[in-house]
Amino acid sequence: MSERIGLIGAGAMGGAIGTRLLETGNMLKVFDLDPDKVAELVAKGAVAATTAADAADGSHYVITSLNASRIVGLAAFGKDGIADGAAKGTLIIDMSSIEPDATRKFAKMAEERGLAWVDSPLSGGAPKALVGELTLMAGGKAADVERAHNALRHVASNYTHMGPSGAGQTTKLINQVLCGLGFLAVAEATQLALDAGVDAEKIPRALKGGRADSSLLQEYLPRFVTKDYRRTGRIDNMVKDLNAVNDLARQTGTSMPMTALCAEIHRMLTAAGLGGEDQAAVMEFFNGAKQEFAQ
Repeated sequence: MSERIGLIGAGAMGGAIGTRLLETGNMLKVFDLDPDKVAELVAKGAVAATTAADAADGSHYVITSLNASRIVGLAAFGKDGIADGAAKGTLIIDMSSIEPDATRKFAKMAEERGLAWVDSPLSGGAPKALVGELTLMAGGKAADVERAHNALRHVASNYTHMGPSGAGQTTKLINQVLCGLGFLAVAEATQLALDAGVDAEKIPRALKGGRADSSLLQEYLPRFVTKDYRRTGRIDNMVKDLNAVNDLARQTGTSMPMTALCAEIHRMLTAAGLGGEDQAAVMEFFNGAKQEFAQ
């Protein structure tokens, strides 16, 4: 059964989500401030919306894929936002990665306007979205999370209700701790292999099935070796998420020294001009290719 879905945000991640939704037979109405991004989805069968309110008009679900809580708030509740065009009972599914506190605030604002809100951040990136294999961690009321699955089943193979509003975003921050540290660990190990004269390209095969094996090892070690920095994510987005992790750690009194170091390394990479590069560019911290780290 096809769904009528509005999509706010058609960047790398939103564009992949939109593409998959169209390929699985859904009716999609898309809005983004960049008309070229909208045009790419229109060429695949989407309808262009003039505002976020227009995208929400007539949609049963509205998916947001944006990169900051401020932008999510404006898209949902600002002038010509989702709330201005959505019918009562419309379900807003926020697939952005934002702070849990902001999510809880938005969920309350949505409820006050007769709308429903589910936070459903993701792991897997654009490649997994395109084949319907995202991992989603959802927060919200049980009935809303179950209803959201009608739309999200097209893009996800793993969908877990983690608890009330904000629980999905909290789980995403935990995911980012593991990913951020994992990227650095694999990059550091890759550099050691290269410096020691080991055939680094054989390491994923050699370690496959062992305790050190992981999807990060299998996917990214070969990219680190060849400096394949094709963008599927951004270093500065990891900075944003790790900053949010540090804020949450302060709130909970959790000691996270390794995560603090990981965040600082990502900030250094951003300061060196690599913020807009793919996460694979963390290799630049270890191989000394950037003068900033060679000094």
